[in-house]
Amino acid sequence: MTDVHSSPIPAGPAVGHPADQADPACDVAHGAAPAPAVTRTLVAVFDSPVARYLLRYAGDAGFRPVLVEPDPQHAGPDDAGLIVAGGFDGYLGGSTDVVVTDHHRPELGPMLRDALAGQTRWVGVMGNPRHPAPHIPALAALGVAETDIGRVHRPIGLNIGSRTPAEIALATLAGLIADRNGRPGGFEF
Repeated sequence: MTDVHSSPIPAGPAVGHPADQADPACDVAHGAAPAPAVTRTLVAVFDSPVARYLLRYAGDAGFRPVLVEPDPQHAGPDDAGLIVAGGFDGYLGGSTDVVVTDHHRPELGPMLRDALAGQTRWVGVMGNPRHPAPHIPALAALGVAETDIGRVHRPIGLNIGSRTPAEIALATLAGLIADRNGRPGGFEF
């Protein structure tokens, strides 16, 4: 009878990797190489529990996290090391993703209009897809072109049945990472 606990594990290449081919992603995951430099910014619009989780996770996932809260009365303390701003000044560009975390706020239209005008890479609004999308009439009332309104993603994130703020943030960030990496998300490889 062989004792499997004392049998040595043969040394060799990692499963699924030829011995002569390194996998940079595996090297980063195992701590053998530094993580890529942060090149993306994730702006969460409106301070909320979901926004706080989203930005906390985003910082760990290679995004520069920024919270934009246009109303100082709604802004909580910057206890998470986030950049809290009243507007988008200097935070929008071709490597910025914007996630609006509350579609009930009266500032929804103006904040989305400004995000779209900033030539952001990606803009999305959280919300239940079974309910009417409030951003469409809000942007139309401001005279935003239909092509720009069509750039706004809703729903956002992966469909994992999220219910809590942390789960919603996780699903949203997973969807953004999939989009950033040109992947479909979900279980398609």
